[in-house]
Amino acid sequence: MNTLMKMALMALATLGATSLAVSQTRPAPDMRFIERLDADGDGVLSQDEVAAARQRLFARLDRDGDDAIDDREIEALRDAVMDRAVALQARLGRAWRRMDTNGDGRVSAEEFRARTILFDVADRDGDGRLSSAEIAFMRDLILGGRG
Repeated sequence: MNTLMKMALMALATLGATSLAVSQTRPAPDMRFIERLDADGDGVLSQDEVAAARQRLFARLDRDGDDAIDDREIEALRDAVMDRAVALQARLGRAWRRMDTNGDGRVSAEEFRARTILFDVADRDGDGRLSSAEIAFMRDLILGGRG
């Protein structure tokens, strides 16, 4: 597993643990998935709702609207994913260096516990608590959008 993947997984795990501790009222990920696709709001997904969601996804991927997804469109998607990954890697690297308060190139358990970088960034209104909106913002920032 490469360094970028390890850093991203660590950030996601930290944010995930924080979101679990902060908000027990937020629906589970599988429920949020159902809620996003459940057009009639009945709490279940019909075959038609899944087909409609697939059609919306296809339309997003078919950037030139020619009713086909070609290599150019897939390459553009790959580039967008890589751009987001590079940006995330840079943000995580800066955050990690800030945690290394004594500059020895390692983050001790004490340094790690003393800093709450992701929490501090996520707490956009500075009230010392993470709302579901703040957690969703961070998840979207890290993951590059819903999905």
